[in-house]
Amino acid sequence: MEIKAQLNYLRIAPRKVRVVADTIRGKMVGEAETALKFLERGAKTPIKKLLNSAVANARHNFSAERDKLFVKSIRVDKGPTLKRFMPRARGSASPINKRTSHITIILDIK
Repeated sequence: MEIKAQLNYLRIAPRKVRVVADTIRGKMVGEAETALKFLERGAKTPIKKLLNSAVANARHNFSAERDKLFVKSIRVDKGPTLKRFMPRARGSASPINKRTSHITIILDIK
């Protein structure tokens, strides 16, 4: 049985989010929350909220106990890029790419 939660269009670059996602992959939910608590990355807050949402889905939809859940997989995909331009010297412009992420977390019962 797989419990799923998804976060789309997060305004943090995927390569920054993947660093946080790699720390909780394969861990029990309690261990994953502890690991996120001590990280000093900006992506920890949305991933923690997503993990809590997946746990709530498991409890509501499948009556699963929190202690038996673990992070089966967490996937960070690239979302659409917002393209902006910054004015530079002598009338030119340089591009700025504001990248977004799609995060999918799947929990399972041990």
